[in-house]
Amino acid sequence: MISKVSLTKNLLILLLITGLLIVPDAVVAQNSDDLKLARVQYRGGGDWYNDPSSLTNLSRFANEHLPISINSRYDDVSIGSRDVNRYPFLFLTGHGNITINSAEASNMRSYLDNGGFLYIDDDYGLDPFIRPVLKEIFPDEDLVEIPFSHPIFNQAWNFPNGLPKIHEHDGKPPQAFGIFRNGRLVVLYSYESNLADGWADADVHNVPPDLREESLQMGANILIYALTSHRYIY
Repeated sequence: MISKVSLTKNLLILLLITGLLIVPDAVVAQNSDDLKLARVQYRGGGDWYNDPSSLTNLSRFANEHLPISINSRYDDVSIGSRDVNRYPFLFLTGHGNITINSAEASNMRSYLDNGGFLYIDDDYGLDPFIRPVLKEIFPDEDLVEIPFSHPIFNQAWNFPNGLPKIHEHDGKPPQAFGIFRNGRLVVLYSYESNLADGWADADVHNVPPDLREESLQMGANILIYALTSHRYIY
């Protein structure tokens, strides 16, 4: 796990941003015990609503293992709604198609450029649809693979080989991709990993206990990074 000094530093930053503004110029003020996550609702037919226990269990795990307070009741928010600006962390997943229009792309671009963070987990079948969507949101930015040396893999728990592989999918190694804006990671996309399967209730996907623990640890790393990082030059 991360050293006490580093964790304390990160949490001091977390207390600052949760006591003032979580997302500059965008997110309304929240107290630490009001900190809430949101799941992204989108059009196109993909099952954005699958595994409803995932975010709840991740929040509870973070609360149990870290000195932070996250509301275990998350909200569902439309990708085109201005309400996205109420949340410092958005989670998007699914198995199928996703489509957005120019207004939705602009809304998400504004949210991310103003300090928001979007985590996307491919639940198998999302990949061919999410890549064009991300290009609509950021036409001039490329989705790049994130190196294992990136601090997102070494927050409270160390993952020297990157993302753990939770679901078999096509048997390929798991990969983490990201979009950076002005040196800041604003979008994290996990491919061939499926962390959220491990966050879901244990009897949903029958993920082995050790892999389930790894998925929750990596998820907590993502939360810490999203809530405490300022800039990381790639």
